[in-house]
Amino acid sequence: MQSNQASVSRQTGGVVGAAAPDKIGIAMATSARSVNPFRTLAKHRNFRLFWTGQTVSLIGTWMQQVAVGWLALELSNDPFLVGLVSAAGSFPILLLSLPAGVLADRTEKLKVVRIAQALMLVEASLLWWFTWSHHLTIHWLLTLALFGGTLAAFEIPARQSLIIDLVVKEDLLDAIALNSGGFNLARILGPSIGALVIAQFGIAWCFGFNALSYLAVLVSLALIRLPAAASSVAQQHSPVEGMMQALRYVRHDPTMWVLMRVVAVFSLLGIPILTMLPVVARDTLHLDVGGYGALMMCFGAGAVLGALVLAAVGQQLPRGMMRMVSSLAFGLFIVLFALSTSPVFSGAMLFLIGICAILNNALINGLLQERVSNEMRGRVVAIYVMVYVGMTPIGSTLAGWIARQSSAPWAIGGSAMVMLLYAAYAFRRYPELRQN
Repeated sequence: MQSNQASVSRQTGGVVGAAAPDKIGIAMATSARSVNPFRTLAKHRNFRLFWTGQTVSLIGTWMQQVAVGWLALELSNDPFLVGLVSAAGSFPILLLSLPAGVLADRTEKLKVVRIAQALMLVEASLLWWFTWSHHLTIHWLLTLALFGGTLAAFEIPARQSLIIDLVVKEDLLDAIALNSGGFNLARILGPSIGALVIAQFGIAWCFGFNALSYLAVLVSLALIRLPAAASSVAQQHSPVEGMMQALRYVRHDPTMWVLMRVVAVFSLLGIPILTMLPVVARDTLHLDVGGYGALMMCFGAGAVLGALVLAAVGQQLPRGMMRMVSSLAFGLFIVLFALSTSPVFSGAMLFLIGICAILNNALINGLLQERVSNEMRGRVVAIYVMVYVGMTPIGSTLAGWIARQSSAPWAIGGSAMVMLLYAAYAFRRYPELRQN
């Protein structure tokens, strides 16, 4: 792997092979001081292809996300069922992520991502047809959400652990931040484009445009060429032993074990703000689907800003301190959002929540991947995905039930208050969380 990384460095550095040692040092120092957040895209062709295709496709994904949330509310008029639809899209991740991580370590990750993305195109096409032909019911929506969640359970660990093969290790945090930035740039563009599509063509075409957007990612994945070492796989253990090995690895690394617990609490209690957002938009802020999309854009805009800041100066700032501040601020801003009855103030809080969410997620993800070996990467990332995404259906269902009994703001604010208290305890109790 080192030889491959050296080869990539020669291909991307340009002057390294001919420069004198002192000039090499100057060039490296200049690179280290660079605050261009897009430098990783410029350096690595494979990552550039991956990022571009993913970002275009994710615009369609967020168009679909807005449509699914609003359709669930229209078809059921029940916040519990809105939460249940969201849970159906993520519950398979809780069950299947770890076996999917074993698959990612035992096969070519790029191949897994290609197959999963092709099947996601099929899912989006089915959603388009059912909605366009007026055959969509809440039961079909739940079924297709479950199918999409099953695909995501296998795609996410493979895609997340693939990133390091597209760059070099020293650029991993920047690549993770840019990947999250692309995800949230799509969160800004997708809802706004989706609102226009709904107004001009109808809600079914959000699913149709999402299906078309998968062509961009499939083309970009087809153009990626990985070095032989990055494509090689190890198969020295049975799948069950592979899963147990990864669980022991995480359990006996104190820092990883603490981080996983923090991630679990944040996923369980923090994600309901997005699950319940359609309900808050309609019933508390008295907005239509366009207003709901605008709120999603506010969150996405904050997340993009957070990602760009992290990609630009994340290597120079104390990561432990950023981790603590973003975690505490995340809970505080959600509580303030839950108390709001003003669309403008709610949008401002969502912007700040987006910044905190992306910083927290990228910093924890980067720390985990930096600590793990390549042969364990797929499985450890799968455990992270299982906890981060897999706790969502539990949190979404719980939030939906609380909202049914009281209100969506109570569900969001109560969960966030518990999360805030836990974050304060965890960062005080475990000093390793405050360290780089």
